[in-house]
Amino acid sequence: MSTIAVERTDAEARDSWVPMIAIALGQMIMSFNVASLPVALGGMVESFGVPPTTVATGIVAYSMLVAGFVMLGAKLVQRYGAARVFRAAVIVFCASQVLMTFSPTAVAMISAQALCGAAGAVIVPALVALIAENYRGRQQATAIGALGSARAAAGVLAFVVGGILGTYIGWRPAFGILIAVSAIVFLLSFRLKSIPGSADVSIDLVGVVLAAGSIILISFGFNNLNGWGLMLAGPNAPFNLLGLSPAPILIVLGIGLGQAFLSWTHRRASGGKTPLLAIEVIDSPQERAAVYAMFAVVALEAALNFTVPLYIQIVQGRSPLATAVAMMPFNLTVFFAAMLIVRVYDRLTPRQIGRYGFILCTLALLWLAFVVRNDWSEIPVLAGLILFGIGQGALVTLLFNVLVTASPKELAGDVGSLRGTTNNLAAAVGTAVAGALLVGLLSAAVMSRIAANPLLPKEIQSQVDLDSTTFVSNDRLETILAGTDASPEQVTEAMRVNTEARLRALKIGLLIMAALAFLAIVPAGRLPDYKPGQIPAGGQDPGKK
Repeated sequence: MSTIAVERTDAEARDSWVPMIAIALGQMIMSFNVASLPVALGGMVESFGVPPTTVATGIVAYSMLVAGFVMLGAKLVQRYGAARVFRAAVIVFCASQVLMTFSPTAVAMISAQALCGAAGAVIVPALVALIAENYRGRQQATAIGALGSARAAAGVLAFVVGGILGTYIGWRPAFGILIAVSAIVFLLSFRLKSIPGSADVSIDLVGVVLAAGSIILISFGFNNLNGWGLMLAGPNAPFNLLGLSPAPILIVLGIGLGQAFLSWTHRRASGGKTPLLAIEVIDSPQERAAVYAMFAVVALEAALNFTVPLYIQIVQGRSPLATAVAMMPFNLTVFFAAMLIVRVYDRLTPRQIGRYGFILCTLALLWLAFVVRNDWSEIPVLAGLILFGIGQGALVTLLFNVLVTASPKELAGDVGSLRGTTNNLAAAVGTAVAGALLVGLLSAAVMSRIAANPLLPKEIQSQVDLDSTTFVSNDRLETILAGTDASPEQVTEAMRVNTEARLRALKIGLLIMAALAFLAIVPAGRLPDYKPGQIPAGGQDPGKK
């Protein structure tokens, strides 16, 4: 395709980077919170006496609330002003961290994460609007890259700080730190440009109900696939429909509400009314491709971030610091890839970067599936994590930049809400699916191996509840078997079966994740195929035709 170069001027006025500190820290406190949850997995399991999947519910609760109400948050930003709404949300976030730090039960922890998600639903679109209000041109592109880097940097810090504190003190201080940082963000927010909102912005309450209902049902359904049953209702299902599990039913209903939301949005926009989400931000095939690709890469990241701590802390029984050390190469790679990918925008098109990014993710997951053992510190495993980090970090920044640059400045809040919805719904689904997938694979492997094992007769099997098979360390399994009639030889054999089944579940799970990464190359092939600073011949984005 022939292109026409667009002139750039080097005489652009440069604004102070001080406001960007507040914006970046606003992103970091949210990312630090959710990244700290996997690191605190073992500590919370021990403190609250709950299985790992319950802790994962905290992650899902946060992501579900952000995804469900971020579009409402964007309208609040437009109506009352980004800086004012941002400050209010930071106060709510601070309160959620107080509850999180001192939570006495798992229910309180999940409630704290839900409150944190409500604050995040406002902070996410506010961050994008604040960048649009405070920076222009190349500074804006740099600020967008910095926002992606801040997210990655928070992940690195969460694993380091959470790992050290969790090992030597406990998991709670890591969240206590966010109380102080939230106060710093609040003070720095007064350096932001305070552009007043518009009282003319109306809030589509029907759209809020449809969007939130869709996302909550989808998230809730995926989160309970393991507990309620993948297809047929299990013993823990609250109800069944002709024997079917309610989990997939909720997912289908959620998808239906999502379609109803899009239809309602188009109808409202056609009638000249303000929709909850400006349809222009997803109007072109290229913008929709960016959303699909963003969903895929964030879901894969969430699945991997849940899988690794699960194995290190629960399976191997190692410390949170060991988790931090094992994940450090991945988090550092994501950080630098998100920051440096901007430098290749003038040499590669978004379509090329998108395809290469998902190819790297696919190869990394395939590599991990074949080389992983019961020791995440092995060099081949670390190499796979680094390769995945390069692809993931580059993709997140690229796809966000595609959405921001494709829409006018006045729709920055809508772009932010779309990004928040996509990222957090993907994180909820990725975490929930990873938990359900791994536990399901483990259960199938354990039951098939035990059934065919002559050293473990049915008399011993009947004394262990195989219907609630989950990830446990060999020490915990040995304690459980001590309460049965199993001989020392049978206990040893049971632990061997458990170890092999866990590793097999991990390998198959990584292969399935690799297949999903490979499929994501398809939407990446619909991204813009021209470089920044160029427009197609004729002066129109082909995606807007």
